[in-house]
Amino acid sequence: MASSLSSRSILNASKSRAAWARSSQFSTTAAKNSALKERLAQLIPQQLEHVKAVRAQHGSKSFGEVKVDQLYGGMRGLPALIWDGSVLDADEGIRFRGKTIPECQELLPKAPGGSEPLPEGLFWLLLTGEVPTQEQVTELSKDWAARAAIPSFVEEILDRCPPTLHPMSQFSLAVTALNHNSAFAKAYQDGISKKDYWGPTFEDSMDLIAKLPNIAGRIYRNVFGQGKLPAVDPSKDYSQNLATLLGFGDNENFVELLRLYITIHSDHEGGNVSAHTGKLVGSALSDPFLAFGASLNGLAGPLHGLANQEVLLWLRKMQSKIGENASDEAVKEYVWSTLKGGQVVPGYGHAVLRKTDPRYTAQREFALKHLPEDPMFKLVGQIYNIVPGILLEAGKAKNPWPNVDAHSGVLLTYYGLTQMQFYTVLFGVSRAFGVAAQLIWDRALGAPLERPKSYSTAAIEKIFANKQ
Repeated sequence: MASSLSSRSILNASKSRAAWARSSQFSTTAAKNSALKERLAQLIPQQLEHVKAVRAQHGSKSFGEVKVDQLYGGMRGLPALIWDGSVLDADEGIRFRGKTIPECQELLPKAPGGSEPLPEGLFWLLLTGEVPTQEQVTELSKDWAARAAIPSFVEEILDRCPPTLHPMSQFSLAVTALNHNSAFAKAYQDGISKKDYWGPTFEDSMDLIAKLPNIAGRIYRNVFGQGKLPAVDPSKDYSQNLATLLGFGDNENFVELLRLYITIHSDHEGGNVSAHTGKLVGSALSDPFLAFGASLNGLAGPLHGLANQEVLLWLRKMQSKIGENASDEAVKEYVWSTLKGGQVVPGYGHAVLRKTDPRYTAQREFALKHLPEDPMFKLVGQIYNIVPGILLEAGKAKNPWPNVDAHSGVLLTYYGLTQMQFYTVLFGVSRAFGVAAQLIWDRALGAPLERPKSYSTAAIEKIFANKQ
């Protein structure tokens, strides 16, 4: 009898799951056959054949030795991932599908009267490897605007969060809850063929990116008391709508900053914590909402997305102690006091780069154009001329040059977005572009479940026992 009841319970549970899958609705409200999706459908068969050819020619070749120090050192520099959207070179910096940041700034479509690239164009580039037309990015802007609404229960979740809950925790919570209407989860329950996984993954990814401004705007206004959330305007681009939702839409220079910010923060190859986490969780066939929710939890760490907040705190502390327009000697003394106190100079050094981060340079050029006399920007420039020499003298960094975090907080503060706890949310909105693009391609190319081999310390000792 117990066995019969157990079987009946299992059957009823199975029926319940099937009924849920049938009743679950896609969150997509835009047209299914967008130009971007049609272009991807053309590219995927070509890329499948290309990957097969690469594996046939090079699959048995060694990619380099693995050192024990790499295992204990956080897999630093260990070649272990395929990530097609961007590649980070230690000396040259980031390239998005082969294009540098200055090339993206020159080639990608811009808003009328604007000078910074539209993130819509960058996403098109990440997915297709092609520079889109103005018409194509305009269509993508409208597509995302049409998908922008978030379910009422997600709004309620956010509205019930205490303002003391960190914005990144709220962000992750809301993104994970979007899984309720996942197109991929429903399609998988319905038995979709593996070769078609990319289709609902694309829809979820488009919905994910589209809904992030509404989520971010709701968090910002709930936590910092900025009033009722306005509606998304289907005639405006992604960055303009995000700026409006945050309450800064009337400042065109801030909108331009967001266009640049999202573009340069979108992707940084696959080994950083947020990108790798999204790829790893996605490899379990978790839908893009669950995968990116995990990415956000990694991004929230102080060694990753919170770094720009640490930079701003350090700058303000320095300013409060040595004052504005301080001499180079005063700045040098403060930097040395930081190092002698056992602390790092935040915003300097990088796990891969061995030169000034091109993302820092792009932000510096923006500041020189729009806020050259800002005291905090002047301090950032002064530090740029001083800190590398000190770090080299102290032997504290293989790369003594500034990274992206050394500048972004100063720009946001200048335009009035002074709430540092929110900065990583903007980073998260940006990073969705790169993670989503790779998730789509991973499902299109049939990327397997990630399962690297681990070793214990005892096993390492045994492997190298009696060996020189």
